Amino acid sequence: MDQQVDILAFGAHADDVEIGMGGTIAKYAAEGKKIVICDLTEAELSSNGTVSLRKEEARSAARILGACKRETLDIPDRGVYITDENIQKVVNMIRMHKPKAVFAPYEKDRHPDHGNAARLVKEAFFSAGIRNIHSTTQAHKAENLYFYMINGFHKPQFVVDIEAHMHTKIRSLEAYSSQFTQGPEGVSTPLTEGYIEAVEARERMMGKEAGLRYAEGFFSYNTLLLHQDLLGD
Repeated sequence: MDQQVDILAFGAHADDVEIGMGGTIAKYAAEGKKIVICDLTEAELSSNGTVSLRKEEARSAARILGACKRETLDIPDRGVYITDENIQKVVNMIRMHKPKAVFAPYEKDRHPDHGNAARLVKEAFFSAGIRNIHSTTQAHKAENLYFYMINGFHKPQFVVDIEAHMHTKIRSLEAYSSQFTQGPEGVSTPLTEGYIEAVEARERMMGKEAGLRYAEGFFSYNTLLLHQDLLGD
C-alpha cells in the first residue's frame, strides 16, 4: 500500500480488534480515515470454526467497520512470542502501511496471546523507527501507540465516544457466527455464553464513567497532551 494509513490495528486473533475497538474503527472510518486491521495469527487453534471460515468472517467484519484492508500474519496461534522473527514480521507490516497510530491489545488480559501481542507490537513499534534494524525496509516511526481492552474491565487513561457507532460494532461481532454462537457441532466457550452482550454492557459502563452512553477505553504508550480546557469550558 503506497499511501500512508491513519490507523494500523493489531489483534492476536480475528475478532480481537472488533471486541476492543470496533466502535472506534467505525467512527474514524466514517470520517474518511484509512484503517488497516492486522491479525497476527490465523487462530488455527480455535475451539469453533475453521481457519478459512474465520478469515471469511474477518473480512466481512472489516467491511462492516469500514476498514480499507485486513492482513493476516503467519505467527502460530499460542506462539505469539517476542522473537526476532516475529518482531520483523510486525515491523514490516508497520513499515509497509506507515500508520500515524498503531493499536494493540492491552497487556493485562486472561488470554496469554493478548498480553504477548501487546508486548510484541510494543517491541516492533519501537524497532520500526530505527533505520538500521531490518534495513531491507524503510524505517517508519508512527506517532502514537495505543492499547485497547479485550477481556475484562480496567480503568482506562482515555475513552472514545462510540454512541453513534455501537450498532456497527455489534454487527461486526455478529459477523463471527462461528465464535459467538454455538452451532450444532460446536462447543461451549466463554465467547458463546452471552459475550457480545457483556461487551455491550462494558462499553455502556465505560461511557457512563465519562458521561457518555457508550465508549471504548484505551491506554497510551506515549504521554498524552491535553487539548481540552482543564475547567471544561
